[in-house]
Amino acid sequence: MSSSLPPRPFPAGPIASVTGTAVVVRGDDIDTDRIIPARFLKCVTFEGLAEGAFADDRTELAGAHAFDRAEHQGASLLLVNRNFGCGSSREHAPQALMRWGIRAVVGESFAEIFYGNCLALGLPCLTAGHDTMRALQEAALAAPTAPLCLTLADATLEGYGQRWPLELPAGPLQMLTTGQWDATAQLLSHHAELSRTLGALPYANGFH
Repeated sequence: MSSSLPPRPFPAGPIASVTGTAVVVRGDDIDTDRIIPARFLKCVTFEGLAEGAFADDRTELAGAHAFDRAEHQGASLLLVNRNFGCGSSREHAPQALMRWGIRAVVGESFAEIFYGNCLALGLPCLTAGHDTMRALQEAALAAPTAPLCLTLADATLEGYGQRWPLELPAGPLQMLTTGQWDATAQLLSHHAELSRTLGALPYANGFH
C-alpha cells in the first residue's frame, strides 16, 4: 500500500521550497486515527509507517484512494481541508505521511498538535481560505501530474497556470528556512562545543 517509487531523502536543514506533484484528500476533520490507524502505533520504530497511511480508508476504497492511484505515486504535496490532523496527538501521523513521500501539506486549517509535529519533521503546513483550497484541489484533480513549486518565503504555490497565495506564520517560516526545526542537525553542527561541555560535567566523568 506504500508508494511504489524509491524513497526520497527525508527533510533536513533549511527548507526554502518544495517541488513536485500534488495529491488531494478531501474532507473536514480528518483525524489522526484515519491518517494512521491505532494498530500501527505498536511499532517500535517509525520504519514501515508508509504502509499505514490512510490504511483503513484505502482498504475500504479497494485501490481507488488517492494514495493508491498510479498518477499520485511520488506526489510531494498533500492538499486537504479544514481541521486536518485533529484527534489524538500521535506523532505517527506526520511520520506516516512523510514516509509515504509527502513533503508539505496545504489546507484550510490544521489541528495544533499535528501542526507542531509536522514542523518538528520539517514538513511545512500552509493554509488558504475555503474558496482557494476548493479551486486548488479541483485544479490538482484535473491535472494530477502537473508540477508545482511551493515557495516558503512568500508563501505561494505556483502551478496549474496560476500563482496561489497561501499563509505561513513568521515563526514556523523562520524555523523552516533557517533549519532551526532540525534539532539533530543543530546538535551535530555543535559537536565540538557539546564535547567540551560533556568533558566538564563531573557526573559524566566519574565525578573527577
